[in-house]
Amino acid sequence: MSDYGSLHDPSSRSRSSRARRGTPRSRRESKIMSTTSGIFSQPSSHGRGGHRTAPHARHREKAIFAGRRRRNAASLRSIAIVLGVLALIVGVTAFVLTRPASVAIAVTPADASITFDGSLSAIGTLSAEELEPGPHTVEVSRKGFEPVSAEVELKRWRKTKLTYDLTPQPFGVAVVTHPTGATCTLTTASGDEISGAAPFSEETAAGKCTLTVAMAGYNTLTRSVFLDEPLSLDLFLDPEGQILHGLGTITTMGAPKGVSVTPDGGEAWTSILNGPPSIEIFNPRTGKKIGEVDIGEYGAVEVIFNKAGTLAYTSQMETAECFEIDVKTRKVLREFKSGSAWTKWVQLSPDEKTLYASNWSGDDVSIIDLTTGKLVKRIGVSNTPRGMYATADGTSLYVAGFDSGFLDKIDLASGKMTTIFKSGGALRHIVADENTGRLFISDMSKDKIWVHDMKTGATTKFVDTDEKPNTIDLSPDKKMLFVSCRGENNAKSYYVPGPEWGSILVFDAGNGKPLDAVIGGNQCTALDVSDDGKILIFSDFLDNRLRVYEVPSYETFLKGNGGRYQAHFAEIKK
Repeated sequence: MSDYGSLHDPSSRSRSSRARRGTPRSRRESKIMSTTSGIFSQPSSHGRGGHRTAPHARHREKAIFAGRRRRNAASLRSIAIVLGVLALIVGVTAFVLTRPASVAIAVTPADASITFDGSLSAIGTLSAEELEPGPHTVEVSRKGFEPVSAEVELKRWRKTKLTYDLTPQPFGVAVVTHPTGATCTLTTASGDEISGAAPFSEETAAGKCTLTVAMAGYNTLTRSVFLDEPLSLDLFLDPEGQILHGLGTITTMGAPKGVSVTPDGGEAWTSILNGPPSIEIFNPRTGKKIGEVDIGEYGAVEVIFNKAGTLAYTSQMETAECFEIDVKTRKVLREFKSGSAWTKWVQLSPDEKTLYASNWSGDDVSIIDLTTGKLVKRIGVSNTPRGMYATADGTSLYVAGFDSGFLDKIDLASGKMTTIFKSGGALRHIVADENTGRLFISDMSKDKIWVHDMKTGATTKFVDTDEKPNTIDLSPDKKMLFVSCRGENNAKSYYVPGPEWGSILVFDAGNGKPLDAVIGGNQCTALDVSDDGKILIFSDFLDNRLRVYEVPSYETFLKGNGGRYQAHFAEIKK
């Protein structure tokens, strides 16, 4: 036993005992074993021969492993951040280097035209995006100003803002007033004031200007204009208090009997009784003659238009004919025989398929089929028929008798004529307000306007007028009635100027209240209000001229307290 024992290392027993007691031989061995165990063994506290690790060693192993994982993750995050920053720098650089340019342009005057690169155009302001950096061209222009042409450099990723103030050119301003001698004050675009007596002539820079014309006893006239060319004004001053504003006069051939403004308001056709030419055509705003119509040796009495303004119809007394005229070409398209004598007034049916003609000396009305151009029949009426009105429903035709003073009504289906009113005067012209069912009829002998109720058949006095009311018209809104009065006849002949001036009266069509009055020339006769209600044109028959007035709104008339209606009575005598 002792020999056997002597064959072994004496320390082996102690090592074995330590192993059994779980006591490490040394700290180094313990660390090595712990590390080795953590990598290559699965710690276990059960089973025979299994390796068992102390709890504090296991915690140390986990801490070491977690630290390594944290260090590895931190390294990866750092790399990712660096790569992200690099990518952002590259992206931003690429974004900046590929951004387009843009431009915003503003000009004065605000209505000047802008052209950018010869293709983009605008008025006043222009903005453009997605432009290539580099040089571009800008052109700015307006009538009356020096143009600008420039090359501009646009930068990438930048909006370039440009402003241009055009240099105004100088223009002359000339003003003539009627009456002459009025004080003219021109306020220029720069705010300076230049004054002088008319005729007035000055030069100033282009731009918005205001002209004020003043004279004692007359309404002060103010006009604002944008001066961009030489300006010449021929201004008519209105007597103080007058509501209608005079625009000018137009000289015509002998005896302008009738006048009508085309539906578009662009032309005024006046029938010349002592023609040829039979019809003269003017621009009502400028007074410039723009054409004429020849229907033969004699003149014309009246002229009317179809609704479209493409055709005109006129009458000729001496030949007892009617004529259809192409408005655009001024050419006569057709002639219609009335079959009677001294044809005066012409009237279209509502459907424009029939033309009615009143025959002054024939004492009848001719009915002409415009589809065939043939005379259908003549219907006898009271002595010397003149004005007519065809009802909107196409059933009736009203006729004003001049010598008889009778108002006749024709049933168009049967052709039967009935006298429905006897004025004892001289009925001349008829206009109607279909909405209220009223006819307005002028009476040259009684110096009044009658009103006839088409529903009840009653006829009553509407208003008294000046001497010899003849042509009348309603404003398009039917709120105002305009009346031309010839004035008292000369005792020798009405072909000679009489002792009174003619006049134009304006009445409220609802209640007959006077709204305004204009002293005209010798024998105011022809009269028409344009379809837009803005222009009044009438003739001084014996003076061979037309006079044009601007018509304000109904509300303006109401505020005028009768205008010059009362004042005109003191001025009508020559």
